[in-house]
Amino acid sequence: MSEQHTYRVIVRGTWEGLAEEARARLLAEAADHGMASMRFTEEGSLSYEASPLKHFSMRYVVVSDAADGEEMAGALAEDRAETALRALGYGFRDLRSTVTDLDTMKINRKSRSRQ
Repeated sequence: MSEQHTYRVIVRGTWEGLAEEARARLLAEAADHGMASMRFTEEGSLSYEASPLKHFSMRYVVVSDAADGEEMAGALAEDRAETALRALGYGFRDLRSTVTDLDTMKINRKSRSRQ
């Protein structure tokens, strides 16, 4: 059995070709998708600013084979984002992702002498 790693992935993109209904829904729900909504989940959490309604980000937790690496985790998250955005009827473009491997991330802890 291969080793699994947990990745935090931020998928960023730009709104494009939003229908009036979709634009109105995004504006009406903007307060629910601000800074406080930024959480990493398997389903993804959408965040954006209402003014200007231009860019968005989605945060994902992806568990995948370590051998597949960060590139695969990013591709999986972008696929999840595309599926979710299309299901909601939102037009978008230019998806790109930033991936952090939580299993290899170095944590800097203060030594007792520096506390």
